Amino acid sequence: MDNFIYTSTPSRVIFGQGKVSTLPQEAEALGVSKCLILCTKFQIKEAEMLTKLLGDKAVGIFDNATMHTPISITDEALDLAKSLNADSVVSIGGGSTIGLGKAISFKTKLPHICIPTTYAGSEMTPILGQTVDGKKTTESHPDIKPNVVIYDVDLTMTLPVEMSMTSSVNAIAHAVEALYAPDTNPIIQLLAQDGVRALASALPEIKTNPLSIPARTKAQYGAWLCAICLGSTKMALHHKICHVLGGTFNLPHADTHTAVLPHALAFNAPATPRAMELLAEALPEGKGDAVKGMNILLEKLGMQMDLKRFGMKESDIEIGVQQTLSNAYSNPRKIEEGPIREMIRRCWAGEPAVQDL
Repeated sequence: MDNFIYTSTPSRVIFGQGKVSTLPQEAEALGVSKCLILCTKFQIKEAEMLTKLLGDKAVGIFDNATMHTPISITDEALDLAKSLNADSVVSIGGGSTIGLGKAISFKTKLPHICIPTTYAGSEMTPILGQTVDGKKTTESHPDIKPNVVIYDVDLTMTLPVEMSMTSSVNAIAHAVEALYAPDTNPIIQLLAQDGVRALASALPEIKTNPLSIPARTKAQYGAWLCAICLGSTKMALHHKICHVLGGTFNLPHADTHTAVLPHALAFNAPATPRAMELLAEALPEGKGDAVKGMNILLEKLGMQMDLKRFGMKESDIEIGVQQTLSNAYSNPRKIEEGPIREMIRRCWAGEPAVQDL
């Protein structure tokens, strides 16, 4: 076995059906009593539920969390937190809300309790992605990670099927890159493999029966493992392309990851044989071929793979290429302009991934 370094970045995790009810106790354990609740305009009902749970420990709701965490929105929320003399933030929702909670917590050092309602996994990472002047930047620091994460399957039961699928494929992408990251290790690879396996098993059942508590629980568990992987290793080409396209063209985060994943996987497969073996074991329908196994899963889930339906223009492809090549992330296979251009074009058009770029 190769030598390796494994660094754990622990946070407190409460996992189980009905566990959102422990929120007041978690706030008390952190020593906070003036919680500002964060959500999007689509999850005000859930935020109001938390307000009732917290009682006089809740000082207000900020309901304008926005995709890709624009700095202007963070500033709005910071102003509200200051005016309410908040001593903590509680985020409920997906990556948009969790990202806002991270930004506020990192800037103010206020404790952050996070309650995810999707499978994207931002809650388990020390990574903050923000959009400044139409360009998405990322920052990594241990203090960015939420203090407490509460996983309650009941809060995922109304997540639309399509969003459940894209959010979960987003999570799978985290694990895939962790398998071949330059700083991966056997522990992370085990977590990545089991995370992919759990999601690949749960998602077809969720598509057929969205109200299956066992399937939803398994998906939440798998997403948690995949998120740990993302927070423990360096990101590669997949995430670079997603950050560029999502931040520059304001594309939906999870849908962008879904479109890019098979292309980035096929591109890197020849350079990462051991990672592909591990991934193939987690995707057995590919019969030993990880790329085939991923394609079978995406087809089974009925994923739409084109980005042009979100307003990305063909003329935007070249912009995406040049920004991807600028300050490129580490990657197991050499990044060259021609193949990157064809990958992004295929993502835009929704064409199948190919391995001979």
